[in-house]
Amino acid sequence: MNKKMKQVIMVGTVSLAFLVTGCASTGNESIRAESGDTIKSKIEEGKTTQAQVQALFGAPTSTSFTDSGLEIWTYSFTKMSADAISYVPIVNMFGGSSSGTRKSLVVMFDKKNIVQRYSINESEVTQKTGLLNR
Repeated sequence: MNKKMKQVIMVGTVSLAFLVTGCASTGNESIRAESGDTIKSKIEEGKTTQAQVQALFGAPTSTSFTDSGLEIWTYSFTKMSADAISYVPIVNMFGGSSSGTRKSLVVMFDKKNIVQRYSINESEVTQKTGLLNR
């Protein structure tokens, strides 16, 4: 194998590694593109039913209850991308990181399964990995 061919293979391998490890997402895809305005147009407090919320967003990521027995559904979606340090050979073994955004939609239903309150939040998140980040 000549030098030019080795360079082409190396560039291809590195490019593939960037594509494979570049970004990841987890959670409920149905809220990926949602914002306060889009949710406001879909959910109306005191009117929207639990069945309508499920039809819009599917099953919640988690369910909980208040002390008084009201049901709370939480939807979450996280999108992460590896930071530049994660691509530096050898250095990434000792410490790497990824950053991105986490979006959460929380819906509380009254005893008649009608939306009582809801909120949507988006925040920046960071995850560190490696021997030096423990």
